Amino acid sequence: MNGWRAGAFAAIGLLVAGVTAFGLIRGWSAGSQLNASAQLEDDQVTLHFMINGTEGADEPNRQDFIMAAIEKKFNVRLRLTAIEPGEAYNETIASLLAANDPPDMWLNINADGGVKYTMDNVLADMTYYVTPQTMPNYFQYWVDEQELREYQTNNQFARAPIPFDRKSYRAYYIRRDWLTHLGMDIPRSYDEYLEVLRAFTYNDPDNNGKNDTYGFITSGNGSGISLDWPEYIQNGLLYPAYFADDQLIDMQMDLRVGQVVDDILLVMDEGIVDPNWFLNKGNQHVDKAVHGKAGVILGDTSDFALDSNPDSLQTRSRKFNTEADWIPFNPFGQQPLRIEPSPEYPFVFSNITAGAAPEKLMLSASILDWLAGKEGFLLTHYGLEGKHYTLEGNTVFLHPEALEAGEEELLKKWSFFTPKAPEVLGLQVNDPRMTERDERVLQAITNMPVYEKLGTTLTPPLGVSVEAMRAKQNEWQVKMMFSDKSGKRWPEYRQDVMSNYKGNEIFQQFEEKIRLARKRLAGERR
Repeated sequence: MNGWRAGAFAAIGLLVAGVTAFGLIRGWSAGSQLNASAQLEDDQVTLHFMINGTEGADEPNRQDFIMAAIEKKFNVRLRLTAIEPGEAYNETIASLLAANDPPDMWLNINADGGVKYTMDNVLADMTYYVTPQTMPNYFQYWVDEQELREYQTNNQFARAPIPFDRKSYRAYYIRRDWLTHLGMDIPRSYDEYLEVLRAFTYNDPDNNGKNDTYGFITSGNGSGISLDWPEYIQNGLLYPAYFADDQLIDMQMDLRVGQVVDDILLVMDEGIVDPNWFLNKGNQHVDKAVHGKAGVILGDTSDFALDSNPDSLQTRSRKFNTEADWIPFNPFGQQPLRIEPSPEYPFVFSNITAGAAPEKLMLSASILDWLAGKEGFLLTHYGLEGKHYTLEGNTVFLHPEALEAGEEELLKKWSFFTPKAPEVLGLQVNDPRMTERDERVLQAITNMPVYEKLGTTLTPPLGVSVEAMRAKQNEWQVKMMFSDKSGKRWPEYRQDVMSNYKGNEIFQQFEEKIRLARKRLAGERR
């Protein structure tokens, strides 16, 4: 690690010299080269960021108080493009790169994690810009240097993880009011869970006199087996993959998937799950649960069923049934449902910008680091001090009634860089919308056990498409589910994916990277 840091510091020195010279030409003082907020007072720099968010938010909005604050603080003209993750997002990036006009900074959300772009020399070397000196908040509060090192690909520093929430919120939720009506307890085993599904389907849990409810519900998006199914956990497959006995256990490609399919087919044949689960798209399964069509669902966010979230499963369900009471539970007792959270997708910088105007990337790093600090966090998560919240010591008192139309969506967009984890910054939040029930729900889901994380990020070999492998995997699994109606042939189908769609190469590289990371970590601990 010391060698990495020494190289970084040397590289920074070279960059600082270049930026200083650039600044002197433009009339900056020699001492201002790293003070982003003091640069270009009479000649604003224009920056373009591309992030995940609501589609269509691709032009500067001068009514955006967060945008205005950033532009004033850093003397910058900022264009923010926000597109929902998926095909449209990746196609937009590809088209901008083809036109030699990429954003200065973007979130790389494609399946290979930026491997191809790195090898194509599209991404800037981040050694100059992402260091404990240039981004102190980022390193102090969110990402340590070991995590950053394990995030690299092909021994190149061309991507860095966005700050991530280290708490897991994955949990199943169940209608407690239905259980009460039926005189049943919260299920603590898979067999008890099945009994509850049967009762929710056939015993009129909502007491409306109609046969119109099911047990479990999820969405298959018409393309694959949802990873929400408890049958994965029942067969020892945790979300999304884990390392045991010197092997990577991928929940979607393990040999036990055949038994998972058979177990799902059993509950489908019994009629105790939503029969249209495969065709449900996006959050349609949540909408159905809101309308009382099912009594068990999986949630993966902190506010999935909180009273204080106006869009939560709980709040929306109460509009249709004032007795609705969704509570978290684990149908497998103390069995983990997933591994510890790890860094997800990275932010990257444009190599075109690095060559033409490296000071723009230093400025971009300064803005991102400000977002990772207390001041930026407060603004992007809670709004304006004195209007949307007040601060007393380290306690944030929210005033949600002060939020005007569109401002809540604005906060969601601008909080792209940091998770909703104020405790990381030493902050406590007092939200008048939070109920005692909310506190109990949060305590329950954050106390659920998790399995040890992988310790590194997984990227495929150069030129190998994980997307192609997953597409074929899904094709075979859908065939088992709806044509074969059996998981018996999964070993055969799996072998096709492993041999003909690079599965062997992909998982071999994944495992080698995990072993190397664990070996390094063990050496550092000695």
